[in-house]
Amino acid sequence: MTQTNTKPMQLEPRAQTLLKTLVERYIAEGQPVGSRALSKISGLDLSPATIRNIMSDLEEMGFIASPHTSAGRVPTPRGYRIFVDTLLTVQQIDRNRVESALQPKSSEQPGRIIQNAARLLSSLSHFAGVVLTPRHESLFRQIEFLRLSEKRILLVVVDPAGNVHNRLLLTDTDYTPSQLTQAANYINANFSGQGFEQVRQKLQTELRELRDDMTRLMQAAIEAGSEAVADSGDEVVISGEKNLLSVTDLAQDMGSLRKMFDIFEQKTGLLQLLDVSSKASGVQIFIGGESQLVPMEDMSVVTAPYKVNDRIVGTLGVIGPTRMAYERVIPIVDITAKLLSSALSHQ
Repeated sequence: MTQTNTKPMQLEPRAQTLLKTLVERYIAEGQPVGSRALSKISGLDLSPATIRNIMSDLEEMGFIASPHTSAGRVPTPRGYRIFVDTLLTVQQIDRNRVESALQPKSSEQPGRIIQNAARLLSSLSHFAGVVLTPRHESLFRQIEFLRLSEKRILLVVVDPAGNVHNRLLLTDTDYTPSQLTQAANYINANFSGQGFEQVRQKLQTELRELRDDMTRLMQAAIEAGSEAVADSGDEVVISGEKNLLSVTDLAQDMGSLRKMFDIFEQKTGLLQLLDVSSKASGVQIFIGGESQLVPMEDMSVVTAPYKVNDRIVGTLGVIGPTRMAYERVIPIVDITAKLLSSALSHQ
């Protein structure tokens, strides 16, 4: 269900119970948790000294840490990871509420359904909801080459809808205008209307009889054209990012705030993270501080891929603080992904 970087160390049952209790208490209250509080709420019949010893072991293993200003402990990213991977009890949520919010009307466009999904994720989690829009297969109707200067060529791709995409090609060879026309004519005559991936495979076998430099040009064009069309289709729909302004852990200083809203504004990192998520099945959890994909220590992202007609086409998720109620957010993301898949498949 979750994304893990390392296999968690096996903990003995009492340590598991104490870590689970500590994480749940910290998520609920946001204050370091001391041994005395743990002895009252853990349900274990242990002396305060035994609890302190187990806490000390957990700290040594890197699952909890002691803030300088307190005798209590807080979970580390590694502690959150073992919690969500092995100790979490997922809550049941009201599936009907999600279902009714994503029930498409007969004339409703897929884009509107996706926006509704982002809003729903935000309203149910009280954090930010994100959806990576469906990635369509990169098809092209026509390509043209325009020589800009020596070894600099503008690639112009027209997709089936008539949209024009441009990419700059820097080449090792200085191609003449007639060579560029010849290459474009060959690609358009043989591959127009096909997907770039399809064309890339065919080029490897069908272009052996052509001169090497022409082959390299065509392969570079197919690679760049695929990226140009794919980039234009990548869009992240975000809802509720202002909710994060009221989360103390994320909004505690101007530097954190600026970094957080840079993430939303630039979207590049989000695209990368959501793209990684789409290659896995089920719910993934990215915890700040353990992955470069989540650039803030106090931020976590819970994601799941969604499908159209059984083919994964995008990813959705919730962005919130590391100190989030995972047991509630995980089923929200999971059910929303399943219902969005169903809604889009029936369009």
